[in-house]
Amino acid sequence: MRRPLRCAGAAALCAALLGLSCAAGAADVKSGLKIAFLPKQINNPYEVIADDGGMAGIKEFNGIGKVVGPSDAGASSQVQYINTLITQKQDAIVIAANDANAVVPYLKKAMSQGIKVVTFDSDTAPEGRQLFVNQANAESIGRGQIQLVSKLMGGEGEFAILSATPNATNQNTWIKWMQDELKKPEYSKLKLVKIAYGNDDDQKSFVETQGLLQAYPNLKAIVAPTSVGIAAAARYISTSSSKGKVAVTGLGTPNQMRAFVKNGTVKAFQLWDPGQLGYLAAFAAANLASGTITGKEGESFEAGKLGKRTIGPKGEIILGPPTTFDASNIDNFNF
Repeated sequence: MRRPLRCAGAAALCAALLGLSCAAGAADVKSGLKIAFLPKQINNPYEVIADDGGMAGIKEFNGIGKVVGPSDAGASSQVQYINTLITQKQDAIVIAANDANAVVPYLKKAMSQGIKVVTFDSDTAPEGRQLFVNQANAESIGRGQIQLVSKLMGGEGEFAILSATPNATNQNTWIKWMQDELKKPEYSKLKLVKIAYGNDDDQKSFVETQGLLQAYPNLKAIVAPTSVGIAAAARYISTSSSKGKVAVTGLGTPNQMRAFVKNGTVKAFQLWDPGQLGYLAAFAAANLASGTITGKEGESFEAGKLGKRTIGPKGEIILGPPTTFDASNIDNFNF
């Protein structure tokens, strides 16, 4: 059975996605490296942008890149792909994990055979990889979500979280920090009534939004820290009587959310550039596979147009802080 696969595109992708010339920052990287990206879901719009960014980076340093992955976000759905990539003797696997633990034994097997493993966007347990490329500091993302929704709600009322899957590492980490932020006195009038799960599926997220509005008639906001969830929630509310009454915010791409900002359904939301996240992960994997870094804290490497990056504690590399998008700036972004 053929697996879903996307290969590195033309050089034009480099320029279109990141405005890159295809040479900088690749001097220390071996040519011809085979690097495979394994997203949570092959058809997730956010993941597609991130993976395309990775392919653009691989194109720059003359690597051989491809994207393979499942069509669902189940905890063990990535295992068969890891096994295949081991058989193919890839130089590196870059994975956004659907589960922190389910894939670890298989990634450890990959590393034992000399394949470098980099997680990005959604981490595994530390023993399952050598580096983790994080979009932003997890604590700042979580706390920032509460700060933003509090502002949108006027500092009081009921709100719900519409997450991805119950076992999504990144979602759960952000939610943990959201709950911690809620303990501060300034949020004493905010009440988190429910954490719902749309499984990063558009239709399920749409139905979950409907269910939240029915179950909590006094709901003032939905926070969806997932690009699939925020778009589905906004789509439902945009054509319902809740438009203008229930705020929708969270993490989404500007292109995905632009229409909902323009029609007043969404006032503000946040994200980083997922294309740059994938691009940074590609360079991290290439430097690891080339031996210019080993994954130790304090080591640095050149990441093309993103410049010099340094490995932090526990093998973490951070892309940068998220941007808040609203009607005043959303047309300045195209991803």
